[in-house]
Amino acid sequence: MKRVVVTGMAGITSLGSDWASIAAHFEAGRSGIRRMDEWDRFTELNTRLAGPIDDFSVPPHWTRKQLRSMGRVSRLAVGAAEQALQDAGLLGNPIIQDGRMGVACGSSTGSTDEIKAFGNMLLNSVAEGLNANSYVRMMPHTTAANISIFFGLTGRLIPTSSACTSGSQGIGYAYEAIKFGRLPLMLAGGAEELCPTEAMVFDALYATSLKNDAPHTSPSPYDSGRDGLVIGEGGGMLVLEELEHALARGAHIHAEIVGFGSNADGQHTTRPEVSTMRRAMELALEDAGLAAQAIGYVNGHGTATDQGDIAETQATHDVFGKHMPISSQKSFLGHTLGACGALESWFSIEMMNRDRYVPTLNLHNVDPRCAELDYLRGESRVMHNDYVMNNNFAFGGVNTSLIFRRWS
Repeated sequence: MKRVVVTGMAGITSLGSDWASIAAHFEAGRSGIRRMDEWDRFTELNTRLAGPIDDFSVPPHWTRKQLRSMGRVSRLAVGAAEQALQDAGLLGNPIIQDGRMGVACGSSTGSTDEIKAFGNMLLNSVAEGLNANSYVRMMPHTTAANISIFFGLTGRLIPTSSACTSGSQGIGYAYEAIKFGRLPLMLAGGAEELCPTEAMVFDALYATSLKNDAPHTSPSPYDSGRDGLVIGEGGGMLVLEELEHALARGAHIHAEIVGFGSNADGQHTTRPEVSTMRRAMELALEDAGLAAQAIGYVNGHGTATDQGDIAETQATHDVFGKHMPISSQKSFLGHTLGACGALESWFSIEMMNRDRYVPTLNLHNVDPRCAELDYLRGESRVMHNDYVMNNNFAFGGVNTSLIFRRWS
């Protein structure tokens, strides 16, 4: 078995596109959530809250030819991938194009402008707005395909279109591809573009926050006063590398991935199951060869939904007991869906390396129905940990758990 390390990390979020900017918002308790006045035209949509990236623009060196196959979700993914490759010292290096590097990446869906255009064709029998690249921008594997093509990656391509676990499955499957010796380098992560249709998905389930006139007070994961999630957008990518390959080229190592667990509830498409969520964490621990006591912090999924928070915390308590520190960065960014597993993995590694852990914003009174845990709230907490876990859970009953080890 090969050891797998993280040699590049990057993300694009509503709080910024570098750790210093994002961390400054975390420390100041400032979220990226705002009222979406542009959604007022959707009269049957109840929520008006989201975490948009208002200042995103593509780099000037990207060509028109490169851009024509990329909708916004792919642009976020490719942008994060380019920054991650730069961080890893691999951008422009020919070794990523000789078959040694692959990509594992996903999103909940492709770009919705193209979906709208195809829907218009079905409804009105016209092909207005459709062209040869429309499907490429819409297809479920648009992020992975566009990353592969943009950088000329000819290793294996693993699309992970699994809603809220798209990013974490991408990292997990990339880790396994390297661990089992299939190739030494992978770009892994996920992305999501903001769309009111995604807000409507949760609105129809009565799972969105309706604090429309107080956007910075929501979402509030694990809080007794939470009233639902808030949708966000972003892109996050990691460069994963076989340890000996990384050492041979003198790469800077951010962390080691030592465990990955993934399974399915097999019960219900939207109702979480405590037993299988717990089992996903146990699978990650078994993969890492670690006892539960080795983990010093759990980065929770923390969507601020009623049943999701309860089930997740019960599963976490079952594995680790009441003293496990836990928090959720969705309280700052909203739920970035396909991007959250990658962004939260990045945040987990940064927090571990800096010994400073971000609390859950807007968590004032822990819901008594949530299990007893050490909920981080208020100010950041200084802790020294050798291992941290990041958990994500998705519609369809998909569960993931990743374990990162401090590199020293």
